[in-house]
Amino acid sequence: MTLDVTFFLFAVPAVLFAGISKGGFGSGAAFAATPFLALILTPGQAVGLMLPLLMLMDVTALRPYWKKWDWTSARNLMIGSVPGVALGAALYGIANPDVFKLMIGALAVGFVAFQIGRKRGWIRPARQPMGRAAGMLAGMAAGFTSFISHAGGPPAAVYLLSKPLSKTAYQGTTVLVFWAINLMKFIPYFALGIFSKETALANVFLAPVAFAGVYLGVYAHRLLPERIFFGVTYVFLVCTGTKLIVDALS
Repeated sequence: MTLDVTFFLFAVPAVLFAGISKGGFGSGAAFAATPFLALILTPGQAVGLMLPLLMLMDVTALRPYWKKWDWTSARNLMIGSVPGVALGAALYGIANPDVFKLMIGALAVGFVAFQIGRKRGWIRPARQPMGRAAGMLAGMAAGFTSFISHAGGPPAAVYLLSKPLSKTAYQGTTVLVFWAINLMKFIPYFALGIFSKETALANVFLAPVAFAGVYLGVYAHRLLPERIFFGVTYVFLVCTGTKLIVDALS
């Protein structure tokens, strides 16, 4: 990984985008940074670069959403995420890098399909709030997809959308859950050699961008509609996800 002009032309908007989403504007779309970075980096470099920055964003976002989460839902998701993270670590240790490029691309396109299905009513929240077992299963899926591509949002959303949560409580719960999941991922990432001196140096340069993105997201969460943001996100994810899939298969 070379920290040149091309790198920063991709990395700065990717990290800013992720920060805005982590701050509560376009919730769940923060993982779009990973497929974007995977266009110029290996899958391992992309997820390794993003994890420390996502952890900084989590800490920054915790303050405005402090204790505004639903603790029962968050606890179920966090407990379930433990085996999901472990499964992701086990797979990473044995799989070919192209497998992860394919999975990142598939998750990007799948995220768009999930969001469109939800908006059009093809995917509807459960009529009754999901119970503890369903929450832990969703947490397991969130932990696994988060380990692979920082893409745990959709499984968690399926569970949380069955709950009568306000927009702010939903976002607060999401922030807490992925703060915990990202902490869990740090040690396996380190043990698997996903971090490097280059990613650490890049994190130093990109940390201010991460902080700025979160504060912009908190501001936008309170004042602005999300339709345009999501529209751009969907087009962007379909294009990058499709390219990653084609590259992996070829």
